[in-house]
Amino acid sequence: MTNRDSILAALVATVWGVNFVVIDWGMHGVPPLLFAALRFAVILVPAIFFVRKPDVPWRFIVGVGVFMSLGQFSFLYVSIALGMPPGLAALMMQAQVIFTMLIAAGALREIPASAQFVGAILGSIGLAVVAVGREGHVTLLAFVLCLLAALSWAVGNVISRASGIRGGVGFRDGLGITVWSALVVPVPLLALSLLFDGPAAVGQALLSFSWESVVSTAYSALLSGLAGYAIFNTLLAKYPSSAVVPWVLLAPVAGIAAAWILLGEQPNAAEMLGGATMLLGLFVAQRAGSRRTPVILAVPPQREPVAD
Repeated sequence: MTNRDSILAALVATVWGVNFVVIDWGMHGVPPLLFAALRFAVILVPAIFFVRKPDVPWRFIVGVGVFMSLGQFSFLYVSIALGMPPGLAALMMQAQVIFTMLIAAGALREIPASAQFVGAILGSIGLAVVAVGREGHVTLLAFVLCLLAALSWAVGNVISRASGIRGGVGFRDGLGITVWSALVVPVPLLALSLLFDGPAAVGQALLSFSWESVVSTAYSALLSGLAGYAIFNTLLAKYPSSAVVPWVLLAPVAGIAAAWILLGEQPNAAEMLGGATMLLGLFVAQRAGSRRTPVILAVPPQREPVAD
C-alpha cells in the first residue's frame, strides 16, 4: 500500500474504534435493531440521489449490503444491547482479520505472505490478552452474536474485494457500493425491530429520540459508515485483503483510548500489553506487505457485464 492509502486505512480504523464508544453512548432507550436501521437510512438518504450506482454486478452490491452491513450491524448492535462492553466489542470484531484472510484464500485464491499471517496471529494474541484481562461478565449469547458480526463483516470484505478484482473500482465506485448496498438494510432491520421489540417500543423510541442518539446516529452513519466504508471498500478494491484488513487492528486500540478519554475507563495492564501486541502485529503485517505482494493465484482478466 502507498503511504497515502496506509494513512487513510489508519484514519478509518481510528474512526471505527471511536464508533464503538459512540454507539454505546447514544443507544440508551433505543432498540438496537431500530438504531441500526436509522444508521443505514441516514447513509442511504439523500446520498442515493447524488451517488451513481457502481459499475459492478448487482450481486456484489447486495452481498456487501447483506453481510458487511445488515448482518454485521444487526448482530453487533444486539450484542452491545445485551451487555457486551464497547471496548470488548471492538476487540471481538477484529476476529474478522483472520476470518477475512481465510475466506479470501479459499474464495479468491489470495495467499497472504507468511509474515502477514504471522502479523495477524500476533494481533489475535493481543486481542486474547486484552479480552482475558478485562473485568466484567459477558453472556454467552452476547459473545456469540459479536463473533457472528465479525464473521459477517469478513464475508462482506471478501465480496467487496471480489467486486474490485472483477470491476477495477475506484473511490467513486467504493462510495457507490457503500451507498447502494444500504438499499437492502433499513427495511429488514426495521421489520425485525417491529417483530422483536414491538410497534409500541419502536414508536416510543422515535418520539423520545434524544440529542445523544442524534449525534451518535450522525457519527455512525456519516463518518464511520459513509466516509469510512467508502474508503475501506476502495482500498479492498485496490489491494489484496491481507494488505488492508490488518489495519483494522488499530480500531480496538482507538476504542480503548476513546473510552479512557471520553468515559474515564482507564486501561489496565493487560489492555496496554494486548494493545502493544496488536500494534506489533500490524507493524509486522504491513512491513511484509511493503516488501511482498500476496500471491493471487486466479484473477478474472476482464470486467464482467454489469447486468447479471
